[in-house]
Amino acid sequence: MADWIKRGLVFCPQQNRDWNQSHAQLPIVDPLSEQVWRIYYSCRDRANNSRFSYIEVQAGKPEHVLRIAEQPLLQLGDLGSFDESGQMCVSVVGQAGVKYLYYAGWSEKRHVPYHNAIGLAISHDDGVTFRKYAPGPLLDSRPFEPYFSGTACVRIENGVWRMWYQSCTRWQLIKDRPEPFYHIKYAESDDGIHWHREGRIAIDYKDSSEAGICSASILLEGQVYKMWYCFRQGEDYRHDRSRSYRIGYAESNDGISWQRMDDQASIDVSENGWDSEMLAYPNVISHRGRKYLFYNGNGFGRCGFGYAIQE
Repeated sequence: MADWIKRGLVFCPQQNRDWNQSHAQLPIVDPLSEQVWRIYYSCRDRANNSRFSYIEVQAGKPEHVLRIAEQPLLQLGDLGSFDESGQMCVSVVGQAGVKYLYYAGWSEKRHVPYHNAIGLAISHDDGVTFRKYAPGPLLDSRPFEPYFSGTACVRIENGVWRMWYQSCTRWQLIKDRPEPFYHIKYAESDDGIHWHREGRIAIDYKDSSEAGICSASILLEGQVYKMWYCFRQGEDYRHDRSRSYRIGYAESNDGISWQRMDDQASIDVSENGWDSEMLAYPNVISHRGRKYLFYNGNGFGRCGFGYAIQE
């Protein structure tokens, strides 16, 4: 597979309002037309709570920013709700003129730092405004998935809604700090709201030192499903660049059983600069014969997001 050619940063946190003080995480591209892409991203406010908004860029040349939305798209949840502490957009799909925006809701906990669950917001005006489908989440902990669900990739194929989602399998104390272990599982739905989860693992840990696999992004090329995601180690991943997030790659004939081929991801950290320590949260789209990879770098998106291209 050809190497990705890095094209640099697209957008950094502006810090001009209370809600956008740091980070521009999880870039999710929604092609509005052949001329304009909307890129959703999540930032943090002064209290370190995440909210998401968007920019609009020139299709094929995302460094040309056309518009920056001035407000977050949703308000944080009520006290005690699953998204009272933060919201991060993770996937956007359209069906019959309606946009479905899936997001990870955050709430703080006592013995571990946080809990995530997947919620849904719906737009009937082409994404100008969104309203929550419900005050609670669609995917949360359940008897045999007792921890959290976070990032997700949703596709609609022949009337079947398909989701590849982050699933936490345990928390573990590492150097006296609780750390989450998560991989990617698969679910289906008839309507995008009620999901059938059978515990199917799409991308599993490759060894005992690996601890975090998330942010699936999938393209179907011919008869082959291609997935990009990020993975990290369990210890020292925040500060040791050799153990931090990297972008992985896998292929499948059915979207359910996957073969990891991380050596073919064809992108790695830079020698210096904004993505010299980690590569995280990939989102890949195809446009006019090229693939575009959007991703975060150092500090889990503290410096914003950039992109790379592949012929």
